[in-house]
Amino acid sequence: MAIFGVSALERYFSQGHTRTVQAKKNVLALFAIRAISILVSFLLVPLTIHYLNTTQYGIWLTLTSIIGSVNLLDIGLGNGMRNKFAEARARDDKELARTYISTTYVAMGLFVVVAISVFLLVNPFLHWATILNAPADLDSELGLLAAVVFVFFCLRLLFNLIGTLMVADQKPAISSLLELLTNILSLIAIYALTRSGSGSLFRLGFAVSGLSALVPLVASIWYFAREYKPYLPAYRLAKLQYARELMSLGVQFFILQIAVIVIFSSSNLIITQLFGPQEVTPFNIAYKYFGVASMAFVVILTPFWTAYTEAYVKKDNDWIARSNKKLRMLWAWMAAGVLVMILIANPVYKIWVGESVHVPVGLSIFMGVYVLIGAWSNIFVYFINGTGKIRLQLVASIVASIVNVILAIVLASYFGWGTTGVVAATCIALLPGCILWPVQMKKLMSGSAKGIWAK
Repeated sequence: MAIFGVSALERYFSQGHTRTVQAKKNVLALFAIRAISILVSFLLVPLTIHYLNTTQYGIWLTLTSIIGSVNLLDIGLGNGMRNKFAEARARDDKELARTYISTTYVAMGLFVVVAISVFLLVNPFLHWATILNAPADLDSELGLLAAVVFVFFCLRLLFNLIGTLMVADQKPAISSLLELLTNILSLIAIYALTRSGSGSLFRLGFAVSGLSALVPLVASIWYFAREYKPYLPAYRLAKLQYARELMSLGVQFFILQIAVIVIFSSSNLIITQLFGPQEVTPFNIAYKYFGVASMAFVVILTPFWTAYTEAYVKKDNDWIARSNKKLRMLWAWMAAGVLVMILIANPVYKIWVGESVHVPVGLSIFMGVYVLIGAWSNIFVYFINGTGKIRLQLVASIVASIVNVILAIVLASYFGWGTTGVVAATCIALLPGCILWPVQMKKLMSGSAKGIWAK
């Protein structure tokens, strides 16, 4: 029976279209990696809270969510390179692929230098204690912490292009492995800090953000000296006309990223300002808990972005339709799993973080709904992103980001829903996309897309 099981498993992962086989193998590897990542992530939460305290942890989460917006500095260059590299590979043009990579690295390096310079000039005039609603005596430490975290996050943005290249090369599992290694090293570093004395936001920030830049730097040196040597970036290969091509698509991704950041990262800031940094902690506990389901679904979706790009270039609509149908069926199973997660949420929270953090039932319910809305939309958005036809998504996301902020304040404060109202607002803001994206995908596949649907 065991031999039969192994044989059946081997057939499953070797049969079908080459694109499908590669996606299956990536999904399997990603599940294994993400399972360990989830375990490490879960261990990080109580360990970090133990090292700091609930308020300091809330400050840390809010600060990193604000500074994390540094990812916008690539002006969509990463996603632009991802699509253009995949298109060049689909046409078997390695020279063009290397040119896209070189142009992206040079442009990104320039943005990083400018961003760090500007931030270091402006930072002394920012009152981080006020921004984070933290005790005034922490202002000096928070200013220094913000500078260190920002610099490391900028460097990570540049070095992380190796991960984008791996995803574009349909090897997302290796990219995820780098993220896992970063989390494991962060876990070890925080554990070492807990043994070295009282909690320090600065030491925590330096260790965690420093590792987030160091790991992709080492990986870049390793892979460009070996597997990706044919694509080694070179300044002489960077070309202005290709930068414009990358930017044309990239700027749209950039604006889209801004809207997404407002939708997904404004929650911590809104909660901090309305209820204090201590309330960010239960919000993020629920977010990480239901993030398990979201992460599992993203694992399945990840290989499809680049695969969709290749299939769309080659006009393989049959494969696209079959793949999308299977993803919709998987979503139905996910919905059942999320329902179970809602029912057992409170006992899980108590086992995970103890009695020190209380997560409202309503917050768990809406967080589950939010995850399902996001997963359903992504089934179609990954295809749309792969084709680069994101103008409608851009406009809809800008509207959603504005609606999200207004609704979050109204529901959380004026209606008294608290943190639950913040998540409910996000659900309402994202709901129209559940209808828009399936319609756009159908139009693109049939060739009937016109106007904003085809841009």
